[in-house]
Amino acid sequence: MRKFTIASTAVLMTTILAACGTGASDSPDTLSMGFVPSQDADELADTVQPLADRLSEELGMEVQAEVVTNYVGLVEAMGNDQVDIGFLPPLGFVQAEQLHDVEVLLKSERFGDYEYLAQFNVRADNDEIDSIEDLVNSEGLVWAYGDTSSAAGFLFPANELMDAGVEDLNSQFQHSQVGAHDTALMAVLDGDADFSTSFDDARDNLEDDYPDIKDDIKVIGYTQPIPNDTISARPGLDEDLKNQVIEAFLSFNDDDEMLEVLDSIYNWTGIAEADSADYEVVRDTYERFQEDVSLD
Repeated sequence: MRKFTIASTAVLMTTILAACGTGASDSPDTLSMGFVPSQDADELADTVQPLADRLSEELGMEVQAEVVTNYVGLVEAMGNDQVDIGFLPPLGFVQAEQLHDVEVLLKSERFGDYEYLAQFNVRADNDEIDSIEDLVNSEGLVWAYGDTSSAAGFLFPANELMDAGVEDLNSQFQHSQVGAHDTALMAVLDGDADFSTSFDDARDNLEDDYPDIKDDIKVIGYTQPIPNDTISARPGLDEDLKNQVIEAFLSFNDDDEMLEVLDSIYNWTGIAEADSADYEVVRDTYERFQEDVSLD
């Protein structure tokens, strides 16, 4: 498997997005919202459209939904004023804040919780791997995950593995970056990867098409809690517009139709205001990640 290179991915996605940005104006004529697939990208484009339409009504301006291939590309697009509002995961937000002064506005709620776990997945018929310790004691396994900038897909599982005794993630495992959590699960199910990491429980997203997914894929361990995803704003976005965006999204808590849309996009069941301090544990974990994990 080819190892990942974050820098080249960022350059590629910045180039791709250059044609669809909203420009550097603090008060754009069209508000651009960026999403990264946790499901099939084509399906996500259709799923997010009702949200863009409703937000357009609430704000009185055109709202355009952009589906971006990965979190690195979305961070760079926001830093270059090409996407105004980004649905960023916790690590993506921390990176965007450090690199570009992106500001968190809101955070997701899932069934009353503002944090979640990541899980380690293997085939149920794999008799050699039943725990994280078994992963630590193995070499050459193929590890599938969505994106290196995903807290649940990569950062917190990487931290868990290092805590458990892995000294060099790159030399011990073959990395397969596949773009989405369900795609990583399918890599395990199809035998293309030995284990995957995802949010808890990403298997739910596949049950309609694969009713036996929870029998075929077993969970062998979890990470420490991770703060939930964000809705964040690019630097320089008009303050009044940001406040309007906050008010609009908070109003969706009382709108069953919009809650259903948010649930279908990212399994959100509510939205709350957020502060940068909510993501301190992600910063702490990321600092260790930067120091101890090679991205070459």
